[in-house]
Amino acid sequence: MPELSTYIGVIILFVVIVLASAIRILREYERGVIFRLGRLIGAKGPGLILLIPLVDRMVRVSLRTIVMDVPSQDVITKDNVSLKVNAVVYFRVIQAEKAIVEVEKFLDATSQLSQTTLRSVLGQSQLDELLAERDKINRELQTIIDHQTEPWGIKVSNVEVKHVDLPPEMQRAMAKQAEAERERRAKIIHAEGEFQASKKLRQAADVISGNPTALQLRYLQTLTEVASEKNSTTIFPIPIDMLKPFIDMIEKKKED
Repeated sequence: MPELSTYIGVIILFVVIVLASAIRILREYERGVIFRLGRLIGAKGPGLILLIPLVDRMVRVSLRTIVMDVPSQDVITKDNVSLKVNAVVYFRVIQAEKAIVEVEKFLDATSQLSQTTLRSVLGQSQLDELLAERDKINRELQTIIDHQTEPWGIKVSNVEVKHVDLPPEMQRAMAKQAEAERERRAKIIHAEGEFQASKKLRQAADVISGNPTALQLRYLQTLTEVASEKNSTTIFPIPIDMLKPFIDMIEKKKED
């Protein structure tokens, strides 16, 4: 009897080990690529998967979106400016069988492809285009990488150039250029203001020249504005026309 119980225990243990190696449970976002004696059977999941022990082999593949950071790359632009640029790539596996069969280590392959494509595309662009048309370059990178990873069953949804590291001397040159551009705009705005003011002054002069009284009123208003500053001494001439009645009166008295 002890030997029989030992045999039964061994058999139960063997069955448990076989079942443990035959049963797999896959999550909702996972697929299992099954190989039977080295031949591809297909992708299964999610849920409970039964395998033939010692015959079947399963490779888990995640279908979630993967966010991959592309390391900083040394790039020379079309106008011979040396830069360091890094990016981020968003992609996901849409065909698990191809991701395992068509390429070895699809994560590494996608990373290397992203690095070479980043250097190639930015090497064909000028610095101003890279800084001002970032969206256009992102779309071009996404199109190229997605086209090349399509045979691997991978869909690249987005590529973003994350950081552009300019040399210090280029940063200083761009700062000077930006400052000169702001000064140019300020001078143009000032000149336009002077031009508009001169047109208004000309119109005012035309109106005042048609009425001498308006000129005198404007003269007196200017004196009032100047006199509002108490710490200033104002000297102003008196028009001779205002004194002429008094001069005539004095001369008339002398004749009498």
